[in-house]
Amino acid sequence: MAAFEEGIGFLLADVSRLMRRSFEQKITGSDLTLSQARALARVARQEGCRQVELAEQLEIKPITLARLLDQLERSELVERRPDPEDRRAHRVYLRDDAERALGDIRAADARLHAEALQGLDQDEVDALASALRKLRANLSSH
Repeated sequence: MAAFEEGIGFLLADVSRLMRRSFEQKITGSDLTLSQARALARVARQEGCRQVELAEQLEIKPITLARLLDQLERSELVERRPDPEDRRAHRVYLRDDAERALGDIRAADARLHAEALQGLDQDEVDALASALRKLRANLSSH
């Protein structure tokens, strides 16, 4: 049996931590933090989503998201608009300058993946992605 620290949970946690750190290094030159980049990328995928839904998807507290959105608004990357169906809620939209920042995120992500997947052939990459999707599905159902 492999050492406890080499178990799948520890390996996934280590790889995740190292990928976050590498992403932060690769996005230097941009004013975005990793948290801001995650929020902006999620808004790009689901533009017009409610702020509370965005917090749930990012698995952060609404107050934490509010601070991130304040920063992204000051950088003119997103804007919050009142939800026409619920006057207490806001929906989040991209601003024109967001495309530049999203390009920085995509470039850092591409460099990260090239580094992380170095030495793996396409079959190994496909098998890894398939296994991770199965793990996610298994854990999401609980």
